[in-house]
Amino acid sequence: MGDRARPDAAPGTRELRRVAVLSLHTSPLSQPGTGDAGGMNVYVLETARELARRGVEVEIFTRATRSDLPPVVEAAPGVLVRNVVAGPFEGLDKRDLPTQLCAFTAGVLRAEAQHAPGYYDLVHSHYWLSGQVGWLARDRWAVPLVHTAHTLAAVKNAALAAGDVPEPLSRRIGEQQVVAEADRLVANTAEERRQLIAIHDADPDRVDVIAPGADLSRYRPGDAAAARAELGLDPAETVVTFVGRIQPLKAPDVLVRAAARVIEQDPGGNLRVLVVGGPSGSGLRRPESLMALASELDIAHRVTFLPPQPPDRLAQVYRASDVVAVPSHSESFGLVAIEAQACGVPVVAARVGGLGVAVRDDETGILVDGHGIDAWASALRSLITQPALRARMAAAAPRHAAGFSWSHTAEGLRSTYRRAMLDWDARIAHDVAGVAASAGRLREVTA
Repeated sequence: MGDRARPDAAPGTRELRRVAVLSLHTSPLSQPGTGDAGGMNVYVLETARELARRGVEVEIFTRATRSDLPPVVEAAPGVLVRNVVAGPFEGLDKRDLPTQLCAFTAGVLRAEAQHAPGYYDLVHSHYWLSGQVGWLARDRWAVPLVHTAHTLAAVKNAALAAGDVPEPLSRRIGEQQVVAEADRLVANTAEERRQLIAIHDADPDRVDVIAPGADLSRYRPGDAAAARAELGLDPAETVVTFVGRIQPLKAPDVLVRAAARVIEQDPGGNLRVLVVGGPSGSGLRRPESLMALASELDIAHRVTFLPPQPPDRLAQVYRASDVVAVPSHSESFGLVAIEAQACGVPVVAARVGGLGVAVRDDETGILVDGHGIDAWASALRSLITQPALRARMAAAAPRHAAGFSWSHTAEGLRSTYRRAMLDWDARIAHDVAGVAASAGRLREVTA
């Protein structure tokens, strides 16, 4: 990729060669749908792969959660995942991780210290915990910090699900600090940009909107009958699917209750609810709660549970579905909605956060205001009982999803990185010029 320009080169002349990505609380190699692994894992890994394809090396720092993990894993050509030992390998909840910030930071700084100064051109942190580490690394390495929040405590708390635990004040304070320190911020949607500005007083000129995407080579329309045969689903049933972590925030209970209402009104129907995911967050306190709810509502025989699925198998889950439901109380974007639409499946989603961008209402799916069971049952019934409507939305869904690719996301990130480096170099040059001018004036005075 050529010789790296010196750090004191003229602004705009340095080449973007290598990025340090920080993902402290969850590894991009973890299976989405379990523990704290979700859309952010997919985002970090897929954008790293796309950046590497464009000649930008990416090293991802994450916390090791097993003793048998190697220190470094090559996730793809040009993409390394560094497993940093910080605290016990197991038993730490995400809320406990602030106690390990010093240990994780030390591991990150030690890894960089093995290289010559200027090894990384930029730091990109994901989630507020990583932002705290990125803030220190930025100052130590003298490179710009780009930060993506993914979720904000104030937004989550404003839409808290019944029985869920609010985010602590310490997180909101930590987010405020990172927003103030980051050289540039990346928001998934214009709404998230507005929230960063309104809640954390972010500088509007430093916030870039870059939508996440989907692997459109994997998630595409396919043979629904073959997918159902592979998953052991009845070809005659109408399948409504939930994909994600089973926790109050993601609201799978809303889907189960709405399905029960639909079945109550049409007991002779052929509705099948497919739930794909594992317990997470506050859902870990009652890992069997969703199964218990299905039994309580007397629809356990209509609900099928599958564990989290690897990407190729997940594509088959989408293809086997007639409708995918995303009833989250809060969602910064909603990758599941894009992946499902890319496979030609209409989506019923809550009108919250980025889902209003991910789903085109009345064209590729239905956006539901609130989480009332009657409203959700009505939306599901509309698609279940109207095959023509479902077919129209299914045909439009891949065209809409085509506008969201990881390639597009990576190009946006690369532009943001370049802007951050340009601003950083210009600021350094300005500071150096200021020091030189002051020294010159001092010489004149003392001459």
